[in-house]
Amino acid sequence: MKNSCTIDLHAIARYAMERYHFYPAFPESVIREVGTLPENMPLQEGGNVRDLRSVLWSSIDNADSLDLDQLEYCELGPSEEIQVKIAIADVDLYVYKGSHTDRHAAHNGTSVYTGIQTFPLFPDRLSKNISSLLPGMDRIAIVIEYTVLPNGYVRCGNIYQALVSNKAQLIYEEVGDWLEGTAEIPRTVKDVPGLEKQLRLQIVASQRLKTYRASQGALELDTIEAQAIVEEGKVRDLVVQRKNLERYLIEDFMISANSCMVSTLKNAGISMIQRVVRTPKNWERIVETAAMYGEILPSVPNAKALSKFLERRKIADPERFPDLSLTIVKLLGPGEYMTLEPGKSPYGHFSLAVIDYTHSTAPNRRYVDVINQRLLKSILRGEQNPYTVEELTEASAWLTDRDKSAQKVERFTRKAAAAVLLKDRVGEVFDALVTGASEKGTYVRLLKPPAEGRVMKGEQGLLVGQKVRVRLIRTDPCNGYIDFVSIG
Repeated sequence: MKNSCTIDLHAIARYAMERYHFYPAFPESVIREVGTLPENMPLQEGGNVRDLRSVLWSSIDNADSLDLDQLEYCELGPSEEIQVKIAIADVDLYVYKGSHTDRHAAHNGTSVYTGIQTFPLFPDRLSKNISSLLPGMDRIAIVIEYTVLPNGYVRCGNIYQALVSNKAQLIYEEVGDWLEGTAEIPRTVKDVPGLEKQLRLQIVASQRLKTYRASQGALELDTIEAQAIVEEGKVRDLVVQRKNLERYLIEDFMISANSCMVSTLKNAGISMIQRVVRTPKNWERIVETAAMYGEILPSVPNAKALSKFLERRKIADPERFPDLSLTIVKLLGPGEYMTLEPGKSPYGHFSLAVIDYTHSTAPNRRYVDVINQRLLKSILRGEQNPYTVEELTEASAWLTDRDKSAQKVERFTRKAAAAVLLKDRVGEVFDALVTGASEKGTYVRLLKPPAEGRVMKGEQGLLVGQKVRVRLIRTDPCNGYIDFVSIG
C-alpha cells in the first residue's frame, strides 16, 4: 500500500486478506445457501444419535464469542479416574462436501482474527447460530470420550453423535480469575446447580493432563501477541491476553480429544490428515541458544531436555521468557498438515510430545476439522472414506499454506494497529526489550504499549533479551512499519 494511504483500519485488514489470497467476503451463492439451512436438523441424520441433553455441559470462551465449538463435562469414576466428555459442534451436518459453502471454506481454510475485524470461515448464521453450541439450544454434536487416570495418562473411549444442550456459557477471564483466587465466583457459575463442583473437577483433570504431558517433554511456550482494542474505528490500546487456568484447561482437554480422534481414525484403517511439528532441523541453534544461558542441551533433539530448560528459564526470568519462547518457536519450525495412510509411520508433534495428533475440535473456525468430521462419520456409518489419498494430500498442503498465511495477515494487522496507536508519539522515548538481532535486522518490543518495531540506527551490539531505550522516529500504518533508534 502507498505511504500516503488513508488510515482505514478495516481497509488495511481487507488489503492484508487479499494480499495473502484469502476471500475477505462471502459470495452471494454462499449467503443464499446458508440462508436456506434449517434451524434444526432432524435427529434421524446419521442414524444412532444419543440424547445427552441432561448432562451438565458448559462452554468457555472469550466474552464476545458466539461461534461456540466445544462443550465440556467431567465425572469422577472408579479408582479416582476422571471421565471426560467433549462435545464438538457438528458443522458437517450443515456443510455438504462440494457445496458453495464448502468450497469457499476449503479455499480460506481458517477464520482470520486481525483484532480489527474477524473474517470467519463460515457466515454468522451458520457459525454463530445454527451450528454453534449456544446455551439453551438443542444441538447435534460429535462427542469424544476419554478417561484421565490419576497419573494423567489418557485412555481413549468412544466417539459418537449426540444431542446436547449447553447449560452455561462461561468467560475465560471471569472463571479463571475466580479459580485463581483473585475474584468472586461468577454469577453464571453460582446460578447453575452443580457447576462449581463440575469446574473444580475439570481443573483436577486438566492439571493431571498437564503434569503428564510435561513428563513426556511437552513444551510450555509463552509468546506475546498484543491485540488491538479498537473502538469506533480508533485504536485505544494494545493488550496482551494472559493465559489463566481456564485457558490452559481448554488447551489440555482439546489436545487429548484431538489425540483420541486420531486413535479412532487410525484404528479404522483409513487415510487421514495429521497435525505435525517435525523433529527440529535447527536443533544446533536451539543448543546454542540454551548455551547463552549457561545451559547444556543434548546434541540430538530431546523434547524432555528442552522442556526442562524452558521451565527453568520461565521461573528465572518471566519478563524475558516470551521472547525466548518466540526464538524457540522459530527454531522449532512451523506446524503443518500431513496426510497419513494406513500402516505408515506418523511424523509426530515434537512440541506436544505426542506421536499422533490432528485438529478436530474447532470446525466452525478451521476447515481441516470439518474434513475430520467427515472421516469420522464415514466410520460411524460404515461407509467408504469420502476423500481419496490425493484429495487429502492436496488439502494438507493447501491448509498448511492457509494456516501460515493467516498468521501473516494477523501479524501485519497487529503491526498496522500498533502504528496507528503510536502515530502521534513520534519523538518519544520508550523502554524496550530486544526481540531479534540478525542480518535481517534488529527488532524490539516496547514494554508499554507492547508494540514491536525495527531499530534503524544504533542497533550495533544489541543482543536478544537486552533492555534498551529507543526513540520512535517513524510509523507507517499502511505498511505495518514502526521504526526506532536506540539511544542506550
